[in-house]
Amino acid sequence: MAADHYLQRRDEIETYFDRTAVQAWARLTSDAPVGRIRATVRAGRDQMRGTLLSWLPDDLRGLRLLDAGCGTGALAVAAAQRGASVLAIDLSPTLVELARERQPSFDSGGAIDFRSGDMLAPALGEFDYVVGMDSLIHYDAGDAVDVLAGLAQRTRRAMLFTFAPSNPALELFKAVGKLFPRGDRSPSIVPVAERHLHRKLAEHRHLQGWARGRTQRISSGFYTSQALELVQP
Repeated sequence: MAADHYLQRRDEIETYFDRTAVQAWARLTSDAPVGRIRATVRAGRDQMRGTLLSWLPDDLRGLRLLDAGCGTGALAVAAAQRGASVLAIDLSPTLVELARERQPSFDSGGAIDFRSGDMLAPALGEFDYVVGMDSLIHYDAGDAVDVLAGLAQRTRRAMLFTFAPSNPALELFKAVGKLFPRGDRSPSIVPVAERHLHRKLAEHRHLQGWARGRTQRISSGFYTSQALELVQP
């Protein structure tokens, strides 16, 4: 990937989620009442999380999972409750601290190691599964595929991730967002044409041998995201 471009984008995302939007994100990922628009986003995220979890084994004991972009930790907790050893990482130290505070007790043999930092850090080690729920949707297709290729070299079984499928409504939201002052904008979601993404995945040398598996699009009001599974044959 173009390292400078990736790092610049990563820093923008960290600033947004750790400073600008942390209170809104904490509320969205809680049981607190939210407005109609955010309620559709919450429902969509819950449905997407359930989809990704359904693609993982029911019994994760003895397996190591990377929750890449863990946010406030809901998916990490669910995986650990199945017995997984979860390394949950996010760019936002504030959200990671909130995830630690929300972590319930469970007796499944699983465990969660919450950290703040870059999901590509080699020191994180190797994994059986990598899950990236809505953590790549702010990167263009080239950078997202490069991230997956980097993770693939340290993943033994499967990578489950989401992308923002290109559609007229999403393109409109992106265009309208550009009308707001720069300081009020979130890092824009980057719509990706599914065919274009599949071509880039197939062409990357570090993803040779990985096969596309299940895919599922979730649409709930203002939330649209598509899950894709990449598996080792």
